Amino acid sequence: MNLDDLQAIKKVDTQDMLGCIDRLPDQLEEAWKAGQSFPLPDSLRKTKRIVIAGMGGSAIGGSMLAAYASPLSEAPIVVWRDYGLPAWAKGPETLVIASSYSGNTEETLSAYQAALENKCSVLAMTTGGKLAAAAGKDGVPAWKFTYRGQPRSAVGYTFALPCAVAARLGLLPDPAGDVAAAAAAMRKQMKDIGANKPAAKNASKSLAVKEVGKSVIIFGADYMAPVARRWKGQVSEIAKAWAQFEELPELDHNTIAGTVQPREVIDRALVVLLRSRFSHARNDRRIDITRELFARQGWQMEEVAGIGDGPLAQMYTCLHFGDYTAFYLAILYNTDPSPVAVIEDLKKMLVK
Repeated sequence: MNLDDLQAIKKVDTQDMLGCIDRLPDQLEEAWKAGQSFPLPDSLRKTKRIVIAGMGGSAIGGSMLAAYASPLSEAPIVVWRDYGLPAWAKGPETLVIASSYSGNTEETLSAYQAALENKCSVLAMTTGGKLAAAAGKDGVPAWKFTYRGQPRSAVGYTFALPCAVAARLGLLPDPAGDVAAAAAAMRKQMKDIGANKPAAKNASKSLAVKEVGKSVIIFGADYMAPVARRWKGQVSEIAKAWAQFEELPELDHNTIAGTVQPREVIDRALVVLLRSRFSHARNDRRIDITRELFARQGWQMEEVAGIGDGPLAQMYTCLHFGDYTAFYLAILYNTDPSPVAVIEDLKKMLVK
């Protein structure tokens, strides 16, 4: 497949995933603006900790927020990807944000119910479904937004809305400037990695070509750890290809020892290291050494660095680069990037 043939791409991309990726900077700004206007009850002012309950695309924005807010907020922000809630999530000082794009995610609905039983403060974020209906019935505030696309494409909303909550509650310094800088940096980067940029001069297209036939493994530290998770999810859901992610410095305490064998795995793998100039200096050094040690064993290594002013801009530009790369990989595999039939099959099987 020729990645410069836009008409051929459209035939594969039947639901315009490319358009969703292109519009991410606009979505981020729109979501931030929406987050300033949704009602926020005064009762939430007592919040001392935030739990974002969600799965998949509805959770990744929460992970981005947790990493971004870590050096800025004294209030812990935790992402919960499971049924129920941890035992410590109790009382009105714990705000549980139930985040489900469809409103029908069973794990999130379970967490929502547990939050009510534990007398937590609760806020629903969704486009509708059972979660919106339950919130209406229970008198729980719901931030209901409108977006057409796959849940994983709504990462502007799943970050900006809970970010707005944290900021409006005084738990996070005003991030408006950082959000604007992230959107601007993405727009600048798009000129070099968008579909209109020829493959010969497009780093994202070039990386996708290298990923064909490979098991893709993404490494990220501190700010880039949730971005590495995002890359992994996008390769799996968009390209329908196998991928994994690892976080530094943890991988240097175990995973790096497993780089010797089997040879067949090493030969079919490609490691992508994500960088940010805002990472901890020791993590930056670890990436250099980790790359060297992996390369000694014959692993194919690539690097992608975030651009822009500030950690959030670098997180989002690196994320955006990964979205484009996963899309181009899907096209090279002649695979429609939007449908996720196996996930739908799994949901149907769980109902039986």
